[in-house]
Amino acid sequence: VQLRESGGGAVQPGGSLTLSCAASGFQFHIYDMSWVRQPPGKGLEWVSEITAWSFAKRYTDSVKGRFNISRDNDKNTVYLQMNNLQPEDTAVYFCSNGHDRGRGVEVTVSS
Repeated sequence: VQLRESGGGAVQPGGSLTLSCAASGFQFHIYDMSWVRQPPGKGLEWVSEITAWSFAKRYTDSVKGRFNISRDNDKNTVYLQMNNLQPEDTAVYFCSNGHDRGRGVEVTVSS
């Protein structure tokens, strides 16, 4: 199983980033996929989830209305579009299939 996140970086408050997670080694299309994050010095925090065929999406309250999760089952990829980023969104972001997690990608939001 391989989960490879990309698309992180440093942005100013109010900025946007789109994270991607390329998956391989498992039947991507039948798995619900999630994004979790770990802010500096803190524990893991669940951010968002999308069901296998995109029938449902869920978000933690702090990102509702700002983040959008999506997936492309043909490309075995899940995305997290993040808008109006705030300093409290600073974290390492990981994608997960519920059993495995990638190495993560850093997102830094500061002025």
